[in-house]
Amino acid sequence: LDTLEKWVTEIFSEIPNNGLPKPSFGHLTQPFDTPEFHKLYRVVPIRKVHSLTITWALPPQEQYYRVKPLHYISWLVGHEGKGSVLSFLRKKFWALALYGGNGETGFEQNSTYSIFSISVTLTDEGYKHFYEVAHVVFQYVKMLQKRGPDKRQVIWEEIQKIEANEFHYQEQTDPVDYVENLCENMQLFQKEDFLTGDQLLFEYKPEV
Repeated sequence: LDTLEKWVTEIFSEIPNNGLPKPSFGHLTQPFDTPEFHKLYRVVPIRKVHSLTITWALPPQEQYYRVKPLHYISWLVGHEGKGSVLSFLRKKFWALALYGGNGETGFEQNSTYSIFSISVTLTDEGYKHFYEVAHVVFQYVKMLQKRGPDKRQVIWEEIQKIEANEFHYQEQTDPVDYVENLCENMQLFQKEDFLTGDQLLFEYKPEV
């Protein structure tokens, strides 16, 4: 640590501190032309694959990093067991895989908005019924919304334990990548959460 501190002082001490606050773009509350979101866009793929992606533009969620509501919702949406969306679509031979979530990158989550997407890899038969597939996805989200998270704390705690285990037993990463990740975290989280803010779940708040 003494050596590292010496290097940091030598390399960065000459950079002036202008005393400027961190820029925020929170006043830009509607960065997207929302009516354009209510449309279906067909894109011809380069390789032979059928994929249906449904995207929502949400208010910024990065302030809730201790709760991670989008991570919680993506866990429910991406569940593959009995009663899940994917299980139902597979029985219909309409889908091969399903992913839902937020990439937590600067593009998908920032001070202006957060993106939440559900992407379904379709079979040839599923491509013929993609409207029905979309309907099933919306039905499932509506069911989650109607039932609410109040009775699902057990699921949240399960996710919390899994993420904690993955954090404690993670493989050693490249030091340069790790430092870069920490520097990003320093712009987003409270000081005590620099090491863990992007991985661990700290608080269960169903209203969030």
